[in-house]
Amino acid sequence: MIRALLASLCLLAVPTVAAAAKPPVVVEFYTAQGCAACAEANTFVNDLADRPGVVALTFAVDYWDYLGWEDTFALPEFAERQRSYLTPLSLREPYTPQLVINGALEASAVEADKVEALLDQAAETRLPAPDIQFIGPRRVDVGSGPAPRGGAEVWLVRYDPKPREVVVRKGENRGQTLTQRNVVRQIARLGVWRGRPTAYAVPAAEEEGLATLLLVQAPKGGKILAAMPRQTQLAQP
Repeated sequence: MIRALLASLCLLAVPTVAAAAKPPVVVEFYTAQGCAACAEANTFVNDLADRPGVVALTFAVDYWDYLGWEDTFALPEFAERQRSYLTPLSLREPYTPQLVINGALEASAVEADKVEALLDQAAETRLPAPDIQFIGPRRVDVGSGPAPRGGAEVWLVRYDPKPREVVVRKGENRGQTLTQRNVVRQIARLGVWRGRPTAYAVPAAEEEGLATLLLVQAPKGGKILAAMPRQTQLAQP
């Protein structure tokens, strides 16, 4: 009786361990506070931010600022990152509101049914991924594994896990209060990974209370090979 009970407990524990090791699906939301369609999409992405197994990142772009409202979170490097996906995803030009899923799939953020199908597809796709381990506040180690020809890129993404409210005073969304989740505040390319165990220096956080995500990604807007979140940390001198 005891043996049977122990055996059943062991069997129950196996799925739990496997689930814990499952890498998150990374969703990049390209948006602008001055884009009318993006206001509706914010609500959908805010729900994704609470979904287990998904890391939804809000990348604010600046190319709609000419409509009358300068996005308060936009940085030029975010629009540059979005443009890197054009060729791999067979797109002619960047647009908002766009979702890029695991660096390999994309859809408009207002097409909820299509996005859900792509999320399911991404969750079922399994690629051999290297182990990632943060060593103290200023170092991260990426283990061994298959790398693309020429190597992959290692990216550090820092984002605000707290909801941010913005009152838009001009442009298409004038008078609206937008709530945005997981707003990216800092990205940094740490170096190249060629399939061998490699240590990388981690830059200091520029703001307090930011969450950190490490990405190993094929170059030039390629697939995300591995992703590892780190808990919220304080800014460092």
